[in-house]
Amino acid sequence: MVDARCGFCRRTVGFLLSAAVLAFSGLALATDQSQQRQQGRNANQASKQDARSEKIDCRAANQQSNAACRQDKRETKQDGRQEKRDIKY
Repeated sequence: MVDARCGFCRRTVGFLLSAAVLAFSGLALATDQSQQRQQGRNANQASKQDARSEKIDCRAANQQSNAACRQDKRETKQDGRQEKRDIKY
């Protein structure tokens, strides 16, 4: 009877230890992914702000037409999106 209880305890402890290891490894993976997402968001937001200021500077200097300034803004934002993809994947 004692041997049966001891075997049950060993299996239970083994199961709990393996579940804990799996839970902590998944937690570490989720943390890495969240950091990558945050870095991607930061890169995207920075590129949006750069694009806004670039368009304002372009229009203030009157170097190009408004359409050309818009195109420059689009290209800057697209570069930021690509940077975000590079960070995430």
